[in-house]
Amino acid sequence: MFYWLLKFVLVGPFIRLYNRPKVEGVENIPTSGPAILAGNHLSIADWLFTPLSSPRRITYLAKSEYFTTPGFRGFLQKAFYAGSGQVPIDRSGADAANAALTTATRLLDEGKLVGLFPEGTRSPDGRLYKGKTGAARLALSTGIPVIPVAVIGTDRVSPPGPFRWRRSRVQVKFGKPLDFSRFEGMAGNRWVERTVTDEIMYELMQMSGQEYVDVYAASLKKDAPARADTVRDFRVPETKAG
Repeated sequence: MFYWLLKFVLVGPFIRLYNRPKVEGVENIPTSGPAILAGNHLSIADWLFTPLSSPRRITYLAKSEYFTTPGFRGFLQKAFYAGSGQVPIDRSGADAANAALTTATRLLDEGKLVGLFPEGTRSPDGRLYKGKTGAARLALSTGIPVIPVAVIGTDRVSPPGPFRWRRSRVQVKFGKPLDFSRFEGMAGNRWVERTVTDEIMYELMQMSGQEYVDVYAASLKKDAPARADTVRDFRVPETKAG
């Protein structure tokens, strides 16, 4: 109930009027049954604009810290994330990837749309970074197609740093489902998982127009102080979406 209240009453109308999102490819979302939505990740605003643009509810796997903050603030935060369609995943343990895969598989078995960010974290500079193989593992083990989702402009609406919400146009594109049935029976093959992941990332690059970087975003963030000048030198110029 809270999910739809946010979408149609509390948050959705404001975003539609203030940011005027342009949406393409909604017809690529199945009217029923499971699907994996793999998107680029520019901003915390991504998981608001994408569900707002979808006729069906999208469930995202979120880091468990959003659900474990103590106190009254933590209670409100947990209620918000749970009510808005997030499912907690503990990413600290050695078996975190398998736990995420198990949870995502259960959600797909229930016929839900599961949203994932293959980059694993937000882009630090607007470029598209190397994808992790979780979405590929999920697609190969379940046989469910992957719908690429490209968001453009959310990093201008809510850029990294202290929370801000700016009046900037956003574009959301739902691509045609990617079918990996040609790899049937090859789940667990690391080469195949990397091939599928790279195919997903290539589609996101084509749809978003981002420059692709063949390193993990998380590794760049760890080295941020030493590489800040390099990041600025290669920053993608801002362009208007739509």
